[in-house]
Amino acid sequence: MKKLKSDEYFFSFSASNEPVLTVNSGSVVEIETMDCFSNQIKDISNAFEKFDWSKVNPATGPIYVEEAEPLDTLKVEILDISVSKMGIMVSGEDEGVLGHLLKGLKVKMIPIKDDLAVFDEKLSIPLNKMIGVIGVAPSLEKGDVMCGSPGSHGGNMDNLMITSGATLFLPIFVKGALFGLGDLHAAMGDGEIGVTGVEVSGSVKVRLEVVKKIKIDDPLLLNDRNFTTIASSETIDAAISKATENMAAMLKDKLPLSMHEIAMLLSAVGHAQVCQVVDPLKTARFVMPMDVLKAYDFELID
Repeated sequence: MKKLKSDEYFFSFSASNEPVLTVNSGSVVEIETMDCFSNQIKDISNAFEKFDWSKVNPATGPIYVEEAEPLDTLKVEILDISVSKMGIMVSGEDEGVLGHLLKGLKVKMIPIKDDLAVFDEKLSIPLNKMIGVIGVAPSLEKGDVMCGSPGSHGGNMDNLMITSGATLFLPIFVKGALFGLGDLHAAMGDGEIGVTGVEVSGSVKVRLEVVKKIKIDDPLLLNDRNFTTIASSETIDAAISKATENMAAMLKDKLPLSMHEIAMLLSAVGHAQVCQVVDPLKTARFVMPMDVLKAYDFELID
């Protein structure tokens, strides 16, 4: 197993990024990450005195995956996520959904103990360790995309379903894919309405595999219980519509049902859900239970 330290990082997903590691398809890699503030905040007393705002949301990488070509798909199995012993949250004026109600910036240090995030003396929150930023280089035509923004390449989707045991599928736009990840959270609610989850450094173990059998336009996610389409757009309404239409198109291709029946099925058992509403583009997902899809012998990869 190859390992990648957090001192190899980038702040924009880009086809021009030089890879710092090359692996064969099917390789397992352990990737160490800084927190979303590049580990700049050590305590609350002088958190922002020398803070460099250009060093936010670093992703470790990029990793060049042999055999990856444009129009292929990168299968990312998330095998394990470990997080550090201290988390950080920040809220600020004009930041997030409630920013208009706030004055100034506030930092909160949150110890991580016994799989709990200690919010204060009265409340400890069970961890839901997840990856906020994960993706590949966008196309040359798309140009560079800041790690703080999501898109069809992945990026800052802040989807709490991107966690241990899940498999994420990403479209490949450039040779080698140029994969990277970062922005781990010890805990985060859907929406990430205050701009941060419980931000932590840590490490992620993934298996990276090139899939030649499927072509996708936006990220997909599989776990034991659900199949999920993920989409980002200028508004949350547009993101929900895009994720839903992607699900409908996928099922039309794979299930023996008319589009009328698919609309009924999605309405009866599907779930349109919010991932995040605070980034330059908003991200949504549409979730379908696997037990429903297996009734029709659904297989993502035939």
